[in-house]
Amino acid sequence: MNAPTVSRRQGLALGAVLFGLFVFAFVVDGGRGLIGDVTGVVSASYLASAFRLTVPIAFAAMGGIFAEKSGVINIGLEGLLIIGAFGAVASLWGLSATPIGPNVWLAFLFAVLASTFVALLFAIVCIEFKADQIIAGLAVWLIALGFAPFASIVIWNQTNSPSVGTFSPIEIPVLSALPNVGSLFSVTPPVLLLVLAVPFSWYLLNHTPFGMWIEASGEDPKSLDTAGISVRHVRYAGVLLSGIYCGIGGAGLALNTGQFVGSGDTMVDGRGWIGLTAYLIGNYNPVNAFLASFLFAGLDALQLELQQIAGYDVSSTLVGIIPYVAVLIVLTLVGRTRMPAEAGEHYESDE
Repeated sequence: MNAPTVSRRQGLALGAVLFGLFVFAFVVDGGRGLIGDVTGVVSASYLASAFRLTVPIAFAAMGGIFAEKSGVINIGLEGLLIIGAFGAVASLWGLSATPIGPNVWLAFLFAVLASTFVALLFAIVCIEFKADQIIAGLAVWLIALGFAPFASIVIWNQTNSPSVGTFSPIEIPVLSALPNVGSLFSVTPPVLLLVLAVPFSWYLLNHTPFGMWIEASGEDPKSLDTAGISVRHVRYAGVLLSGIYCGIGGAGLALNTGQFVGSGDTMVDGRGWIGLTAYLIGNYNPVNAFLASFLFAGLDALQLELQQIAGYDVSSTLVGIIPYVAVLIVLTLVGRTRMPAEAGEHYESDE
């Protein structure tokens, strides 16, 4: 079992992030006073912002873990996040024209169902028709990347949606009123779902029969089949869970801002790919994947704070390469992440 401890991988990832800060010191304003400005913006509101930015990355990472540990490599996480984000905003906008009205939770549910449906199509292509999983995953991403902006133009005559509603924050009594740290206890529902999903996912994988089936499906599907458990059904479950998790992450991202941005790489902007790197660094452990996701999101939040508060012109492109540099450092110094033995391999039952 993988215990929820901070491994040497996370330490090296943290080192990579700190290295990124030193890069800032030389690239941004010659590094003059940067360390002082960094410590000045690290506050409770900064941490709350980092948690919000962690939502799509960490949910994508956990979804990828379930799929890949079951034996199906799903690199279409980015596409599933896009579908979730677009589905949430389009549903909420559409509901405003019905007697139901703009129900944020109903739109959230529609978004999760949309992402799960796309994941189901991906599972059918990979499991039933035995398509190459990498190519199929790329297809999911590219289709979503083209479909969402196109659908936005059809619906709103532009790639960016109009503003819609957002989740109202949940105020934790007493704690949210504390001075200086109160903002940490005023959280949106997706952040609260993330806090609950991380230990739930770890427990599900490590302490339940379903978790053992997922593990066996990716490591030794023949033994699982011999025990009378359908490898096919377990792999479907793993991929569908990746769709559910990505739907939550994409909807959480869009309903935090109240708008879908379809220009460029869309508002998802590589968070699915970062989620993939996060679970590789975390070695398929949900807790470690969350910690890696939080590190990357924290760096993103830091560059935003430096721009808004300290006036630094920090390149988001520079920040965006940090997760991938971290992966290279981890894989170089620690060694190759141990993928499930049968990940990416098709399985034929003897029945």
